[in-house]
Amino acid sequence: MGFGPVESHDTRMRIMLTRPTNVLIMLLLDACIWLQRTDVVDFRNRVQDIPSQFIYDVYDFVVIGGGSAGAAVAARLSEVCDWNVLLLEAGTDETFLSDLPYLYPVLQKGRLDWMFETEPNERFCQGMRGNRCSWPRGKVLGGSSVLNAMMYVRGNPEDYDEWERLGNAGWSWKDVLPYFVKMENVRDPKIANKPWHGRTGPMTVELFRNHSSLQEYFLRAAKELGMQLADDINGPDQLVFAPLHGSVRDGLRCSTAKGYLRPVANRKNLHISMNSVVEKVLIDPHDKRAYAVLFRKGDRRQYVLVTKEVVLSAGALNSPHLLMLSGVGPRDQLEAHGIRVIKELPGVGQNLQDHVAAGGGVFLIQNPAGPKPLSIRLIEVVEVSTARDFLFHNQGRLVAMPSCEVMGFINTKYNPPGSKRGDVQIFMSAQSDISDGGTEGLAGAGLTYNYYARNFESWVYHDSFLIMPLLMRPESRGWLQLASADPMQKIKIYPNYFAVDRDLDILVEGLKFGVKVAQTSVMRTLNATFIYDTLHGDTCHGRTGNDFFRCLIQHYSQTIYHPVGTAKMGPATDRMAVVDDQLRVHGIGGLRVVDASIMPTITTGNTNAPVIMIAERASDLIKFAHLPALLREEHYQQCDSYNFQYHPHGRDTTVGSKAQASPKVANRRG
Repeated sequence: MGFGPVESHDTRMRIMLTRPTNVLIMLLLDACIWLQRTDVVDFRNRVQDIPSQFIYDVYDFVVIGGGSAGAAVAARLSEVCDWNVLLLEAGTDETFLSDLPYLYPVLQKGRLDWMFETEPNERFCQGMRGNRCSWPRGKVLGGSSVLNAMMYVRGNPEDYDEWERLGNAGWSWKDVLPYFVKMENVRDPKIANKPWHGRTGPMTVELFRNHSSLQEYFLRAAKELGMQLADDINGPDQLVFAPLHGSVRDGLRCSTAKGYLRPVANRKNLHISMNSVVEKVLIDPHDKRAYAVLFRKGDRRQYVLVTKEVVLSAGALNSPHLLMLSGVGPRDQLEAHGIRVIKELPGVGQNLQDHVAAGGGVFLIQNPAGPKPLSIRLIEVVEVSTARDFLFHNQGRLVAMPSCEVMGFINTKYNPPGSKRGDVQIFMSAQSDISDGGTEGLAGAGLTYNYYARNFESWVYHDSFLIMPLLMRPESRGWLQLASADPMQKIKIYPNYFAVDRDLDILVEGLKFGVKVAQTSVMRTLNATFIYDTLHGDTCHGRTGNDFFRCLIQHYSQTIYHPVGTAKMGPATDRMAVVDDQLRVHGIGGLRVVDASIMPTITTGNTNAPVIMIAERASDLIKFAHLPALLREEHYQQCDSYNFQYHPHGRDTTVGSKAQASPKVANRRG
């Protein structure tokens, strides 16, 4: 069988014309969900945004950021009924469409996204507009757990044992495993009863409900290459390939907003303020203790006092940014922007790590059984029948995960012999840069149209699959740089991908693994063909061997939304450490950081589950620090959910009055 490019006099116009159509379809689908799917609308349990006039002057705890970590921390701290907790979130609530797994790429570059971009660099993202990588980050209740691909990966036990070896007591695998178990509600009967999984936690874990015919081909190809197959990528052996588990509930996304906040949305001692952009944490320059938070809600600028702690959970980009704006960070950066240095911590914004991926690993296929495509193509997903399958049966492509059907970890020749911790993660996807009409590459990743046209356009909507390798433990380290003292101006991002050549060499091996997949006997039955073998004017044309793969990676470099490490955990003897093993900021009282930024080294695989685990453990650390006895259920009243009522003629005195400011804190109001 042979291939021939799509015959079209203006493929570009055909691609572009689908976009307004798709927008219209999304609007219609949103309206249909409103009318038909009450489980998605879920008005009874939606989080209530507290108006500015009802925000108390004083709280026991203020949690900054309602994302993957912050939502969990706020829910757990408010379990103590005597504690008043304020959660400040810059974004709004989740949308209906964010529940649908297939539509997650559509959420990027919109109002739920901070829309960060990296600074230009010639070593990576050369095929992107302005040589800038797009870095989506969730600006929404639930944070990036609302924008991400929902892949549930806990990391390798060696990741956490390494944290402990770096001087962080209590963060070994045996210490963190109970918190993974605590947060999980695993519903896959094949793995739910395993001792390393939980079944009663707030975060539901399931297999995705819909997959393509290619899933079986992927598994058979991996087995043919000598890879072990498994039911659980989070099991004892992780050098395996397995069907994908996700943070999904009944086929729909289970964000931390849904898992942690909606069940307790009516707790009287938990206030959630959305559209609230924090400008800085106020820290007493004399005793170096955090005592208030300054934020803007709509047109109103206000601050609240804090009697116990401020918990900074704004993510690996915004948490170090807020630390610097608050006077905590590298002296040279703060002084350059006229910010008073309260505590010099040179590690703030440093140690940036990410799982960079190689995009563009597209393979053309043909179904030997006939013209029906095996892959997931966007033009089929937007059909009326697809919407009907979802609206009336909770089935169909809209509950599929387009980015990955089978996941695995491999050891390349650069990994130590016998390592149980793979250095490359592999996504096997039934959707590619051509089967989605350019949605992910052009709109999501930010490819230039010229790059897309030269490499993909002639095959648009052709049956295909994608193999995407991700670098697990980069040696390169990036950094963040303060752009201004204005809190509305985004921090500058320098990911520094491939500063160490070895990182690029490892990803080359990952792409070569993808070629081996296509060369297996099972994939040869589909006539699997590397797309670049059919092109003569592609960007890297004329290059061969490893040089070709290096060129491909440096043009189509892609983040998988896993930035970590920018406020790293470590002992005081480590000059670059920002927080201790209790997640307290070194040298600052009443201030902790609880999110991905505290990771000293990046975990193996997707980082969302580890971030939620960090939040669970941090919540217990905070409770231990403030409760008068050991943390046992009988030592505090469990705060149940009940109706929140506003008091238009005055502030509620039944709970709010409990957070009275101490004389020392009250004197700081001026």
